[in-house]
Amino acid sequence: MQADFAITILYVADLARAAVFYDSVFGFPKTVDVPVYVEYQLNAGARLGLMPQGNTTQFLGDGLGSRTPTDGCPRAEIYLRSGDVEDAVRRLEKAGAVCTSPLAERDWGDRAAYFLDLDGYIIAVAQELPTSQASQ
Repeated sequence: MQADFAITILYVADLARAAVFYDSVFGFPKTVDVPVYVEYQLNAGARLGLMPQGNTTQFLGDGLGSRTPTDGCPRAEIYLRSGDVEDAVRRLEKAGAVCTSPLAERDWGDRAAYFLDLDGYIIAVAQELPTSQASQ
C-alpha cells in the first residue's frame, strides 16, 4: 500500500476549546470547520483533525467509542518540524500547554521541545539541526 495523503485525528474532550488552542498555537489553515469536526492542512500531504470523543461511537461502536483514558498516559504524539521552533515554543506556552521537556538538542539530529496539549496529547516542536552540528 502507498498512501498519498495522511490525516491524523485526535479525539478531544471539548472541540471548541481544542480548536481555539490549535488555532492560537499554530494557525494552520482550516479545511473543515463544522460543529463535530475541525481539520487543518499541515502541508500538501498531511492534515490534522480534531473530533469530540463522544462522536466516536458512530464508527467505533458503543463499547469502544464510550471509553476514555483513565490513567493519564499520553495517547499520541504530534511531531512538527518548524523553521522557527522558538516561536512555536512561545505560542505553546502562551496557550497553556505544559512543557514536559524543554527545547534541547536531541541525539536524532533535531532541536526539540515537548508539551502536553489541553487533552493530554504530546506535541513536539522541532527544528532539524545542520548535519555537521547533529553529528557532534
